[in-house]
Amino acid sequence: MKKYAQSLIIGLLGLAFFACSDSTESKSDNVSKEIQGEMFKDSEIGLRKVDLQDEKDVKLLQYAYPNASAGESTLIERSFENAPPMISHSIEGMLPITKDDNQCLTCHDPAVAADVGAIAVPASHTYDLRTNKNLGEVSHARFNCVLCHTPQADVAPAIANTFSPAFRTQEGKKSSNLLDVLNEGVN
Repeated sequence: MKKYAQSLIIGLLGLAFFACSDSTESKSDNVSKEIQGEMFKDSEIGLRKVDLQDEKDVKLLQYAYPNASAGESTLIERSFENAPPMISHSIEGMLPITKDDNQCLTCHDPAVAADVGAIAVPASHTYDLRTNKNLGEVSHARFNCVLCHTPQADVAPAIANTFSPAFRTQEGKKSSNLLDVLNEGVN
């Protein structure tokens, strides 16, 4: 009786497996057919409208990064409220940022920024959001500045930008403290 029950269970499992695999195949065939009807060639998407595997005719646009030294450049207005400020000066010789060398902090560290006439990193950069504590120095999570702050090349956009930011205050165009507004709208 025990062997009969085991054989029956194995048989039912095999039947269930076969039924599931068969129905999966037919479903995937149907999905493939549906997708094929909606597929686009890679030459029909993107800005270049060419085969994405073909790089022989790729021509890079000419561009120039700012060459003004730090402290001599004009601030770039923010793209939207609380956007990270863009780097308006040359970063030649300042990269790469490593754990032992962050040239940005030689001017933007809160301890020296006022003395050298630079904008100090905001309080949000010296605050650990996980522990809710002020660290007294730039958080390791914020240490790689160029992840958010980037130099702006002088290049024509590939497509027109019609975005128009709405700032709640005039001050928001040039500064903010994310730490003060981080939880706005969060219930």
